[in-house]
Formats: sequence, structure tokens, C-alpha cells
Amino acid sequence: MDTNIESFLYVALVIGAVAIGFALLRARAVMAAAEGNDAMQGIAVAIQEGAASFLKREYTFLAGFVAAMFVVLLVFIDLDALTKLEGVKNPDTFKFATSISYVIGAILSAGAGYLGMMIAVRANVRTAASAQDGLNSALKVAFNSGTVMGMTVVGLGLVGLTLLYLIWQDPAPLAGFAFGASSIALFARVGGGIFTKAADVGADLVGKVEAGIPEDDPRNPATIADNVGDNVGDVAGMGADLFESYVGSMVATMTLAVLAVAGASSVGSKELFDGGAEYASKPIVLPILIAAIGIISAIIGTFFVRTKEGATQGGLLWALRNGVFAASGLVLIGAAIAIQTLELDWALFWVILVGLIAGQVIGTATEGFTSSEGFNIGPISYSPTVDLAEQAEAGAGPIIIGGLSLGMLSTVVPMVTVVIALIIANSLGGFYGVALAAVGMLAPLGITLATDAYGPVADNAGGIAEQAGLDPEVRERTDALDQLGNTTAATGKGFAIGSAMLTSIALLATFATVTNLGLEDLSLLKVNVMAGLLIGALMPFVFSALSMGAVGRAAQAMVEEVRRQFREHPGIMDGSEQPDHERAIRISTDGSLREMIVPGFLAVIVPIVVGVLFEAPGLGGLLIGSIAAGSMLAIMMSNSGGAWDNAKKYVEEGHFGGKNSEAHKAAVVGDTVGDPFKDTSGPSLNILLKLMAIVAVVFGPLFL
Repeated sequence: MDTNIESFLYVALVIGAVAIGFALLRARAVMAAAEGNDAMQGIAVAIQEGAASFLKREYTFLAGFVAAMFVVLLVFIDLDALTKLEGVKNPDTFKFATSISYVIGAILSAGAGYLGMMIAVRANVRTAASAQDGLNSALKVAFNSGTVMGMTVVGLGLVGLTLLYLIWQDPAPLAGFAFGASSIALFARVGGGIFTKAADVGADLVGKVEAGIPEDDPRNPATIADNVGDNVGDVAGMGADLFESYVGSMVATMTLAVLAVAGASSVGSKELFDGGAEYASKPIVLPILIAAIGIISAIIGTFFVRTKEGATQGGLLWALRNGVFAASGLVLIGAAIAIQTLELDWALFWVILVGLIAGQVIGTATEGFTSSEGFNIGPISYSPTVDLAEQAEAGAGPIIIGGLSLGMLSTVVPMVTVVIALIIANSLGGFYGVALAAVGMLAPLGITLATDAYGPVADNAGGIAEQAGLDPEVRERTDALDQLGNTTAATGKGFAIGSAMLTSIALLATFATVTNLGLEDLSLLKVNVMAGLLIGALMPFVFSALSMGAVGRAAQAMVEEVRRQFREHPGIMDGSEQPDHERAIRISTDGSLREMIVPGFLAVIVPIVVGVLFEAPGLGGLLIGSIAAGSMLAIMMSNSGGAWDNAKKYVEEGHFGGKNSEAHKAAVVGDTVGDPFKDTSGPSLNILLKLMAIVAVVFGPLFL
């Protein structure tokens, strides 16, 4: 490796370490905040213990899965086939390097989620205590907690990927790293999503609708389980999810760079990659440098996030946007410097710009469809979420229909944006450019994830304020942050889905190249390709059905338990008896761990089975079908769920009858449908797309 290139990699390592150090500083700032009174601290400890217990059991299962997959990789990677493939430098060590990379990717993915969650469960009570002083104080604590999550993800991702590239001197085994990250992310998202939504649905249907008690009322046996779920699903699961997205986009870009330099014309234009041996490693390290620049930009962007007391939802949203926009602008400046320094073609700068713009367009469209602020373009003001809340006055049926319609319509802007970005990026840099656009979209992830991860902390803070009997003004402040958190969470999922589409397309190109498939081999007129395509299109629906059904079954068990406690212990309602929160937590834990197994295994097994039955062309068809169907279903489910949730909150603010009205009851029903949409099935689909694609790349040589 060229000495100058190697020095750039060591700089990236240092920047990754800086991100981890910055996360530790923000964690220290969170821990220094006041914890509130004894009642608040007692509730917080119960949440911490429940979350830690769940993750311990989940990670114990995942450790066994990772060990089994490590053995599978060692046994089934085909060395004879690898010697025939372009871009694999050392076939003899590839099997071992890929297997070790898989384990490291899995460990870091799990670690990112765990570390972020451990701060989140300690930040919630501190956010509630800070909300007694003012909105900005609460935002600062919650956002600092989110920053810990964001910086931990990007720091561990960049350090892990860069170190492995320095060790192996070859990007090919890094597919194992992405495979490990994706494996953990899928199980963590599905398992955590089932836990949180089972508790949430049970708490809402029995507590709010049947018993008529407020959300997060301490008398509700499912309240603590609901709070635990916010952390294991929306923080730990989300952290592993975005870690996988982050490293997956870089691995796809680096792998395609190797293939392009090796002469694969479909990957990138000859002018971009024909520069001799000295040039060869430059496009490989570019995504690492862009990620490093993104970390520095995100750190600077965090200092732009602040708001004033009494700020509206729009004001709070702009407070977070300021940080994201500042970071994105700095990424663009840094990318220009990096491309100039590496003496790469300036077409790649425009590719990165395309990725950044596409991410912002998708994020803005998502905000418009899921926030009560809606779209405000000059004199034109339109809020689909407010219209959805109004439909609640007609009952549960209309709000369900309206939410589904809203979600379907919301796919238009993201899909058109990705199509335009795909065409432009491909014309500028081939499929390498498509993958690099995804890297550009995720470059400021350190701050975009921070704006996402703070939401569950604010939600928990509101629950603690309610259970501890704090002044209503405190709950109003935490609710303002929570409502915005629903929007930023939907925006984060939009970024993840947008980047997933681009990354999955890039991985499809990688698969086609390493298995020597041409356009004729992937012709839809071939039966095996069409069969694979239809199975691929089917997979997101089967996966969503399994995960939605899992939430329904776990929620039914929770509903029955809450009803039993209210029925057998009538003193709960007057405060003379205490609800059994631990039993509710155990029900969610057992249900989620049991139900996550089948969806998780399907994502790994189905691509291998299709490859065995229909060979490489059929597996290529599977990837095409899954990308087309899965991306649209993911956007629809995430945005429908976000809109239903915020429509409920809009009614609770006093509109259309307010709390305990018929409209409110209908809105709660809509929210219970939207919960597994936006927090279980929807966000898991983008992981499904990339996991199946990376499985195809890793095991592709078996099906030559």
C-alpha cells in the first residue's frame, strides 16, 4: 500500500477515536446532570434493570448465532471459485479473514447499541429533572444522550473498518464485517421492536382506552415495560441498525472500487479508475475519508443545536435542522478537499453532493408527512398529519384508512429522489458512484442519529414525569420534545431506507460482478431470474407479516396480563396496591426473544436456498425483487406509523375533542397499529434488503 494512502488511513483511525472520545465527554455531561427526587430515581432504576436484563438474554442468544455462522463461513466459502474472481487478492487467507471480520462486525454492532442504550436509560431521568428548569435544559440533556449514540456508532464503525483494512490490505474480506453488523442489526431491531411495541400496545389499549387513565400512569402494569421497550428497541436496536447502514455503504463502495480497478467496466467508467498501480488504492480509501470528514463535521454541528423556552414544534425542528445542515455543508467542503488531495476525478465530488441532497430531500419529505407542522412552502401550508387527526372524529376505521393512504402517498418523493440520485450517480461514477452517494448520504450520521436517538429519551422522560407526579408543565415540555422525536425518528428511518436502497443496488452490482453475471444472465425472460425476482418481492411481505404477527401475539399476552392485574387487584386503581411491573417486563422479554428467531433466520437462509435452486441468476433476481418491493413497503410503514403517532399527540394537545374524547380513542387505535409499522417491521426492512444482498456477495461463489 502506498505510504501516503496509509497515512490517510491512520488519520481516519485517529478521527474515529476522537468520535469515541467525544461520545465519552457527552456521556460525562449527561451523568453530571441532576437525577431528580427519590421517586424519579426509583422509576429510572427499574427501567435500567429491565433493559439490561433483556439485552443480556438477547445477546446470549446472538452469541450462539454468531458462533454458528463463523463455522459456516469457514466451511462453505469456496476457495476454488475465489481464485477465478476479480478483486480477491489473497484467496488462501480470504476464508479466515472474512470469518474473523464477521465476528468483529457482530461484536461492534452489538456494542454500539449496548453503549448507546446504557447512557439513554440514565439520561431519561436527568432529562425529566432538567425539564423542571426549562425546555432548553431538557433538550440539552436528551440531545447529549443522542450524541453519545451517534458518535459511538460512527466511531466504532470507522475504527473497526479501517483497522481491518490495514490488517488484511484487501477490502474483499470486509464483506464479512458488514455481514456480522447486518446479522446483529436485524435480530436487535426485530427483537427490540417486538418488545417495545407489545408493551406499548398493551399499555395503550387497556390503560388509555379501557381504563381511561393517562399515558404512563404509574397504575398501569405495562408502563415500565413500555419505558424499557423504548430503550431496547428505539435505542439499542436503532444503534445496531444505523451501524450496519454506515459500514455497509462503505464496504460496498470499497469493494466496487477494487472491482473497477481490476477492469469491471460495469462498475465504473475507465476514465475514473484507469490510473495505474499508484492510483489504484485512492478510490478504495475515499469512502473512509468521507466518513472521517463526516465525523468532524457532525461534532461541529452538535454545537449548533439549541432552542428558546416556549419554542414551537417548528422552532424545535429548526434547532435540530441547524446542526444537520451545518454538518452537511462541512462534509461537502471536506469532500472537495479530500478529492483534490487524492487527485481523483471531480465527478466523484458531484456524486457525494447528490447523496447529501438526496438525504435532505428524503428527510424533509418525511418530516412533512409525519409532523403536525406539515409542509410550508411560501403561502402554501399543508399538514397530512393534522388531516389524519381530524379523521379520528369519524372513528377508528377512517383514521386507519387515512394512515395507510398517507403512507402509500409518502413513498412518491423518496422513491423519485432515489431514482434521480441513482441515475446521476451512475452516470458520473458507475455503480461505484451509486455506492459513494450512499456514503455521502450517511456521512453526517453522527448528528442525524443524535437527533433520532434523543427521541426515546424524551419519551421516557415524559413517562417518569407522569409516574413521579411532577408538575404538568414538566410533562408539557417533555411531550414537546417527544412529539418532535417521533418526527426525527421517522426522518432517521427515511435516511436509513434511502441509503439502504442505494447500498443494496451497489451490492447487487458487486454480486453480479463477482459471479460474472451480465445483462443477458439477468434477463427477466429467463425463468430462474423471474422466479428469484418474485420470491425476492415476496420476502418483505412475509418478513413484515411475521414481525407484525409477533407484535400482535406478544401484545395480546400483555393485554391479558394488564386486564388480569386490574381485575384481581382492584386496589391498583385507588393506589392501595402496587402493580406487578416485573411480570409485564418478563412477558415482553419472553415473547420478543421467541418471536425474533424465524424472521432473522429467513433473511440468511432464503438467499442461500434460492442460490442452490436457481443458481446465481436466480439469486440476482431475488435481490432485484426485494429492493423494489421492500424499499416502498419500508417507507410506507415507517411514515404511516409516524403520522398515526403524531396525530394521536395532536389530539391530546386539545384538538378535535382532546384527551378521553371519542376522537382520542380512535387516534389511540391508529397509534397501536402504527407502532409495529414504524418501530418493528418498517425499519427492519432496510436491514433485510442489505443482509440478503451481503449474504449473496459472501456466498455468491458457491453458485457460479
